[in-house]
This record gives sequence, C-alpha cells and structure tokens, in this order.
Amino acid sequence: MLTLNMRKILALPLAVVMLTVLPAQRPPVRNATKTVDICIYGGTAAGVIAAYTAKKMGKSVMLIEPGMHLGGMTSGGLGQTDIGNKYAISGLSLDFYRRLGKHYGKFEQWIFEPKVAKKYLQQYLDEAGIKVDYNHRIVSASKDNGTIKSISLENSLKPDATTNVSVEAKMFIDCSYEGDLMAKAGVSYAVGREANSEYNETINGVQLMDGHQLPNGIDPYKVPGKPESGLLWGISNEKLAATGSGDKKVQAYNYRICLTSDPANQVPITRPEGYDSTHYELLVRLMQKQPNRKTLNDFFIWSKMPNNKTDINNRNGFSTDMIGMNYDYPDGSYEVRARIIKDHEVYTKGLLYFVGHDPRVPEELRNSMLKWGYPKDEYTETGNWSPQLYIREARRMVGSYVMTQANCEGKEKVNDGVGMAAYTMDSHNIQRIIVNGNTKNEGNVEVGGFGPYPVSYRSIIPKETECKNLLVPVCLSATHIAYGSIRMEPVFMVLSQSAAAAAVMAIDGKVSVQQVDAQKLIKKLAADPLANGSIQQLLVDNEDQSKVKVTGDWKSGKRGSYGPSLLSSDPQNKAPQSVRFTPDVPKSGKYAAYFYFPKLAGLSSHYPIVVSNGKTTKDVSLKTADIEVVGQTSGEWVSLGTFDLPAGKSAYVEVSNKNADGLVLADAVLLVPVSK
Repeated sequence: MLTLNMRKILALPLAVVMLTVLPAQRPPVRNATKTVDICIYGGTAAGVIAAYTAKKMGKSVMLIEPGMHLGGMTSGGLGQTDIGNKYAISGLSLDFYRRLGKHYGKFEQWIFEPKVAKKYLQQYLDEAGIKVDYNHRIVSASKDNGTIKSISLENSLKPDATTNVSVEAKMFIDCSYEGDLMAKAGVSYAVGREANSEYNETINGVQLMDGHQLPNGIDPYKVPGKPESGLLWGISNEKLAATGSGDKKVQAYNYRICLTSDPANQVPITRPEGYDSTHYELLVRLMQKQPNRKTLNDFFIWSKMPNNKTDINNRNGFSTDMIGMNYDYPDGSYEVRARIIKDHEVYTKGLLYFVGHDPRVPEELRNSMLKWGYPKDEYTETGNWSPQLYIREARRMVGSYVMTQANCEGKEKVNDGVGMAAYTMDSHNIQRIIVNGNTKNEGNVEVGGFGPYPVSYRSIIPKETECKNLLVPVCLSATHIAYGSIRMEPVFMVLSQSAAAAAVMAIDGKVSVQQVDAQKLIKKLAADPLANGSIQQLLVDNEDQSKVKVTGDWKSGKRGSYGPSLLSSDPQNKAPQSVRFTPDVPKSGKYAAYFYFPKLAGLSSHYPIVVSNGKTTKDVSLKTADIEVVGQTSGEWVSLGTFDLPAGKSAYVEVSNKNADGLVLADAVLLVPVSK
C-alpha cells in the first residue's frame, strides 16, 4: 500500500524527484592560491637568509619548507662549521655567526649547538615578520614562455590533491638541497660525477685515493676467502672503472651526530628497531686489522661542541658514511627518499649501539661510547635525533655558467662574483668495491691549497632559454668536484642573500634574472651587507695597498692567511719593521677594533700593536699564549678594545717587531661600529 507521501512524490515531475531523493553532488574543489613577490622553497639556513633579505628589501615573501625542520644542516648537527677561510664569508651569513658569538660571549662563533643555531635563524624570521609554510612540498610547476607562473604544493604529511596549494610569484628561489623546484621547472641539471674530459678537470670522475680508505687485507666475503658465500653488506660487485670516468653515483650521505657526555642531559643509546649487526661486519674486520686503534677518534671525527656536546662526522675506512646507499635519492620520489632517510637513521643509530655493546668491539672503545648519549635538550620534537640527513650533493643545475676545478684553483676567474668559496675540493667516498681481492672505498677527494675565489652570478641562474625567474643558490651550477668546494653552509647563505637581492632587482627592473646587471648587484651587496642600511664593518686587509703602509722587511705568504695572503716579519732582522692599517672611517663614533691572529709556529711571545685615533695612541699589545684558535680555521679575530674614532683617515692600527722575540704576522684589521 502506498503512503500519502509516496503518492505525492510519484505525482512530481521526474527531475524534481531526482533532486529530492538523490544526494547533492559535491562542488568541484578549488585549491587555495597564494600570491607573493618572491617564493622561496626550502627552509634551510640559505632559505632563511634569502627570505629575510627579500622582505627587508620591501618585497612580500613566502618561505616553504617541505618538512618541519628549520635551518637544514646548520641547525641539523653540522655545528663544526666548514669555513675554509673566513675572508669568504660576508653579509648576513657573517652576521649570523656573530649573533652566535654574542650568545656564547665571543665576537664570532663557528662551533655551536643545533638548538642555538635554530634559535638565531628563527630570530631573522621574527624580525622580518615571516611565517614559514611547513609541511608543504612541490608537486608541479606551471610555466609560460620560460617564466614560472605558479607552483603546486601538497601537504607532506597527508598528500591529497584536493588540499593542494598554488603559489603564484614574480620570482622563485630554490634553496633546497635537492633542487626540486628547479627540476619541476624543467631546468637542466646533473647528478653524479662528470668525466674529467667533460670540463677539462683532473679530480672529477672515478678516483681511487687513500683518504678515508680501508687498508689492504680486508676480505670482502661473508666467509673469508670464499666468494660463493656472498659479499658482506655494503660492498658492491661492480668493477673499478677507469680513473676520471663519469657516472651517476652520488657521494655518501650521513648524519652529523649530536651526542652529550653530560649524564644529566642524556638519553641512552639503545638498539634501534631494524638493527642488523651484520651491517657492521666490515668494521669488525677493520678493528681486527688495526688492533691498536681503540679510541672513538680512530673511527669518528669526534668534534667537541659547547656544553659537552658533539658534532660527529665520518672518519677512515668505515664510519658514519653510508657509502653507496643513496644513488636513488636525488631523483627519487618522496617515498623513495623517505626510505633512504630511514635506512640512514637506522644504520647510524645502529652503528652507535654496535660500538657500545657488541662484544667484538674492544672493551676500551665500548666503555668510551657508553659515556655518551643523545641530548635531552636537542631535537625535542623528533626523539632527540636530527631530522636532517646530510644531503652533501643531489642535483646540480647546469646553468648559464658552470663552476669547475679551474675556478677553485684560480686558473679561471669570473668577474661577476656574488659570493666567495674557499674550502678544499672535497668529495666523500662514493662506492665500496673489490680491488685486487681487497675491499676498497672509491670516490674520496681532498685537494686544497688555494685561496678564496669568486662564485659567478651566472652559476646561480638557469639558462635564459629554460627559465627567466628562478634562482638556484644551493643546487647551483658546478661540476661535482667544484661543488665539493662550494657546498658549505656559510657560502650557501651568502649566495642566497645575493639571489634574493637579484630577485628584487629583477622585479623592480621588470627584467629576467639573466638581465640583472651583476656589477650593480655586487655594488648593492657591498653597500648594504645587512639589508638594513647599516654599516657592518670596516675591513682593511694587507692586500689593500691604498690603506696599508709597510715599513721594513716583510714577506708575503699564504699559509694561515685571512684572505689571499699575509705579511710576515723577518725575526733575524732587528731593524724597525711595521705594518700600518688605515681604515677610511665613514662617520665618527665608537668602534670595536679587532686584529686577525693566525697562530703559526715560531711566533713572537707578544705582538706589539698600537691603536691611534689620530691624536692619541694606545698600546694594545697581545700575548700569543692567551690566544686560542678553535674550529676549522687558521686564526681568530682578537679584540683590541673599543675606541672613539673620527671620520676620515687619521685613525690607524699598527703592528711592529718592537721587542719581538719571534715571528710577527700582519694580516687584517677590522672595525665594527658599536651600537648605542
């Protein structure tokens, strides 16, 4: 029997019935769109500096971080900063290390705790009013006529196309370690090693060297002497290719490990889930081969950090580098990368546990490891473990100009340098193979001996035919071996400030990044290094002949110098010898004066130094024994005091050999305005 309501429905037109009884269709989802002047992808330290610079220069900014970690490796465990030469570090990058210095009661601090680095990177964002868009990663880029119009971002934790965000910007800067924005924009890039012949190099491509190497006699097979038993974990069955030949293999990644020896701040190192002791069989054989090596420093670069903490890095033949396990990372999907990252975490935590607990490890070494634990006050949101794997190298742009070994060695010099690099050409090992029946690591290169050199503006921009509004200061255009020298966190920060300033100039000039006048950019960076109009410092280097007066017999040398060279006195010559540094003071006021002190052998026990304001002179002589040089640097800035100095060129700092009992070095003088 039909009810009254049913009879009413049947009497209605069919279309009305359908609307009545069928569920309403969901309207199409329109993804959110955000519009800014400059979009920066990657919340690394470089990304922070780029965002701060762009905002201070008057542009709207969006800073996107695919994860939840701010600062990349700078706050991810790499606290023992790789510098090369402090002369190469300028602008906001230098300012960052001076902010850290104030935190630790020094002028500059290049060795620091992860949480302290993160605090001061966040300080830049707070000062500029920048909020980071965390947990958003790129899925695509839309281009029109060689210009990126927008990028699409998905939620990194819960990918769902219906919740994607679109970002439209006039300029884009890729500050990620992977170069994902660059790749999605269709810009050419390289992965792995070029053959030496490609760019006329000598230490690119395959290199079987002695650094971080295994000694002869390490059997590669599970059952020694029996190939049929199979290879030990981590050893490849590939043959050693010709020296200098190219491949797509990537140098090893690792974690820069922060531990603490403070029992009150320790979380014990425990056996990680997924632990496999067979992964460390090579280490056991190495220990058996070298029984006299029983300290932590024999197997790790165990760098001490403030407050009883560490920055631990790879050392020798078997250590924290997970050699050969990252080849799929650069071009891998987000899922593939997550697996590789997790594998590295388990391997590294397992290595620490193995050294502390496996009975095959010498007791002395086990006991040493057990004194350390994860710090309670670091990485509190990620179980006291760094959320940042050390991605030493992934993609490298093939841009308007490719930096090569010739640039590093000073054989080829660019005239559009928007930053400097100074570190050794460095590559960690790339594969672990069998050579003449022995287990060997291949790919390690450590070749230096050159001074600071400029990094081309053209190396941080793509070819104009590929993209007109993108800058890439991290995955920049360089060969594998040149990138190994450039790829230092302070340098990335310098280049990112330059990239941001260039992006602003491109917007204001309504031109492509390729049409930005590099010389005007260089002048702009020099005139406003802090992006706020203030004077950062007055530097007088011994190379500046217009501001340096040399009296007596001084010789030029490179070892230990700040910048390209330093001057050294003749200890045998007792005649008066002096070097006077005369800065051009732009305005009168209080200035803190510093003298660069390289600590080399044979130095005088005291350094006769005077500071003059043009009217009165003060003796500020230094005692060599009081000066401690720490970290990866040859010298330190030593305070001479604070002085009231007039504008002009009447003030000076002079070092001499007066009553000296050894070598006196004259390198550089620095004046820093004292804020009121």
